Amino acid sequence: MLPNIETIPQRHMASGDVLSFQVYKFNGAHPGKKVYIQSNLHGAEIVGNAVIHQLIEFLLSVEPTDLAGEIWLVPVCNSMSTNQRSHFFSSGRYCISEAKDWNRIFWDYEKFTKNIMEFARSQIHLNIETVRKNYLDAIQQKFTDLLEKINSSSSVSYTEKFRYKLQSLSIDADYLIDIHSHTTQGLNYVYYFRDREESAKYFLLPLGILLDEYDGNAFDEAFIKPWLALEKCFKELGRENKFDVEAWTLELGTGMQMNPDSVEKGLRGIKNYLVQKGVLQTADISVKGDLLQNTSPEMSFSTRSQAKKYYAPTGGMIQSKVELGSSVKVGDKLYQVLQFNKEGKLPTVIDVFAEQDGLIYDSSTNHAVNEGEFVLGLIAVTNNQ
Repeated sequence: MLPNIETIPQRHMASGDVLSFQVYKFNGAHPGKKVYIQSNLHGAEIVGNAVIHQLIEFLLSVEPTDLAGEIWLVPVCNSMSTNQRSHFFSSGRYCISEAKDWNRIFWDYEKFTKNIMEFARSQIHLNIETVRKNYLDAIQQKFTDLLEKINSSSSVSYTEKFRYKLQSLSIDADYLIDIHSHTTQGLNYVYYFRDREESAKYFLLPLGILLDEYDGNAFDEAFIKPWLALEKCFKELGRENKFDVEAWTLELGTGMQMNPDSVEKGLRGIKNYLVQKGVLQTADISVKGDLLQNTSPEMSFSTRSQAKKYYAPTGGMIQSKVELGSSVKVGDKLYQVLQFNKEGKLPTVIDVFAEQDGLIYDSSTNHAVNEGEFVLGLIAVTNNQ
């Protein structure tokens, strides 16, 4: 199956060059869901590009009759961040001209409407498919209204134009997957939202983190937050409605690296997810080299509110740091800071201890820290299934 390839201009530069990104659209022979998958929103987080490349290679071998719906793939979705450098190091987490995190800029319908409960009341007796269509129409209409300001003489900042292009591609999707990795060093896991725990298991990753706290500015949050809000309104009205709309952020390993293990785990998980959700319907996927599972593996769960970041209490050099992926108990030593001074005194070593039980899921790459800089992240794992 060959994709339709669309090249979309992203930004016209002062030099006259135009930065662009490409969308690879695979359309199945049967109607079904729309899946949107993107990577490299943050500049250092490149592993998703390899995952998408291998997905493209895989889908080229799939017959259109084996695909229900459509899959849109957008690698290197942010040229500005991907090309940003400091010496040899890729950063690109922030739009430096606007001092904004590239993944905290997105448009959230819920913040621009006050009538979700009113809408729910008007739809209370309709079937869920009709409600979904009507609600999506309302979201898209409000979103399209943004074009008036974008196209005006005064226009808008670049991040507003950028977000519009990405969200216009994904706003009508059923399933959205945003592939990230840690800017530093991290484990492979999936972020998920309320009532989507069972689907989270399809990604076959060892850890799932519930986004129990969010403001709607991140790409996955902005996509699913209006649907979660509508589900909540229906529940308050006495009707249980769960829309088949899902958003995921895959965190795959370490920044600035195309780690083969993270690529393999991301690819396997996305393929399995697509099969379990009925998007890929081929019966001989395992024959094509895919290790897919009909049942979910054992997976640990946590919530983002149970994560704690540790910052350097003083400047110095980090040593004896506990390894990424380690389980620790309260009182265990996490790391030491070798502290130097300009007071005519000998260097000192400061021990830092765990304040809670948990798993080391995030760890700094740089072992030289100024006071108050990030060292590691620890998350309490509360549920093993």
